Amino acid sequence: MSLAIAIKLLHVLSAMWLVSGLLGRWLALGQAAQTINTQTLSDLVKLGGQFEQRMVIPGSSAVFLLGLATAWLQGWPLLGFLQGANSNWLLVAILLFLTLVPTIAFVLVPRGRIFDQALEKALAQGRVIPELSAAFADRPVYVAHVYELAVMAVIIILMVTKPF
Repeated sequence: MSLAIAIKLLHVLSAMWLVSGLLGRWLALGQAAQTINTQTLSDLVKLGGQFEQRMVIPGSSAVFLLGLATAWLQGWPLLGFLQGANSNWLLVAILLFLTLVPTIAFVLVPRGRIFDQALEKALAQGRVIPELSAAFADRPVYVAHVYELAVMAVIIILMVTKPF
């Protein structure tokens, strides 16, 4: 097996790892939002955090770095038309991936802190409180998570079809 093929395989496996983490986090937090038992809720939130810490964060870094390495090793033009190439799907995929950075920095991280405070307060009181319910129902967080999944789906489609 050549180095290029080995790196490409790792890239695909890391993408599967990342998407599995995104879906696992989504399912765990979705279940947590529907429970009123604070111990179960806490356990499900912790599970969602495990998906985040063990799969989503390292998976996203691995996907990006291994994707760049795969493109370089296979001679694909990273910057498409900016470097005079006819193929632009990789440039679009990179730009889409990079749009996740401000989503994380300006939506998910700050609202995650608010969620953590509401969860801590609810656990201390032993009941689901309105602030926690509101944090679970936070529309920008929902939209950000849907956007993450949509970006991943589009990038996968671009990687497989290489349409332009």
